[in-house]
Amino acid sequence: MHRKTLTRAIPSNHKRLSAMLSRLRSTWQTIKYWPHYLWASYRFSGYKPQPVTVASVTKWLNQFDDKDRKIILQLMKKVSYISEKETETWLLRLNNSLLERLSAVNIPIKNIIYVQIHDPGSSSAVILNMLRDRGRLERKGCYFIDSKNVRELHEVTESLEQGAIVYVDDFAATGRQFCQVRDYLAEYIVGNFSEFFLLPSICEEALYELGRRGVEAVAEKLHSKAERPLHQNSSILAKATKNRLIELCQMIDKKGALGYRGLATMVVFYRNAPNTTPVILRGCVRQRPFVGIFPRATDLP
Repeated sequence: MHRKTLTRAIPSNHKRLSAMLSRLRSTWQTIKYWPHYLWASYRFSGYKPQPVTVASVTKWLNQFDDKDRKIILQLMKKVSYISEKETETWLLRLNNSLLERLSAVNIPIKNIIYVQIHDPGSSSAVILNMLRDRGRLERKGCYFIDSKNVRELHEVTESLEQGAIVYVDDFAATGRQFCQVRDYLAEYIVGNFSEFFLLPSICEEALYELGRRGVEAVAEKLHSKAERPLHQNSSILAKATKNRLIELCQMIDKKGALGYRGLATMVVFYRNAPNTTPVILRGCVRQRPFVGIFPRATDLP
């Protein structure tokens, strides 16, 4: 009996020891990365779809092997996060500068039309409301037109005969969705109107599409290919580091690993992450099986 009891006790003790070691490893990992957790929760505060907290960063990072966590944190620190306050400040500054330019060439504010864009995932309505309210534009006599209201656009441009049309949004990646809307609207514009696309950030791919149409981008930040760590044109990261991060993205979602059209953008707004964000940061749809640190609102369960 004594030998049987001893035999049963050995596996039991082994399990308890394994559990204790596992808890110790988990505690050590938390302590080890604690400064990064605190930094992220402060730097990305105000992200609306899902708050970035110590707990959410911990849950996100714990999905990876310890050997990969250092380079994943390295990638996270390359995110260009644009807060609500920065968005507002940049919009007002860009708009005031544009109004001064237009005034200098004798285009009064009453001849300026701000257009809200409707396309999938667009934040245009929110951005235009922010610009209108914070900039007190409504009382200055300019026009605000929804891109769906082509009749009003036709009537106003026909009445004014000349002026400026200012499309607004927060971000443009390929620029194709914006250009589809703009090309449709162009048929209803009567007279001589300069066209501008006002937004906090734009990718270099979109500049080409706008240039073909004679639309001038008025942006605070140009998000180049070179500053996107996982883009093929970027050399920010060491080759081995970059390849491993891309491999991890492909393991999560082979098709959408680097975001829409593989743009691998690193701009994240307080309202949402663009669908061109690498999946390692954004997570899977419904956050299953992989959770992200910057899920889009439509990604949440």
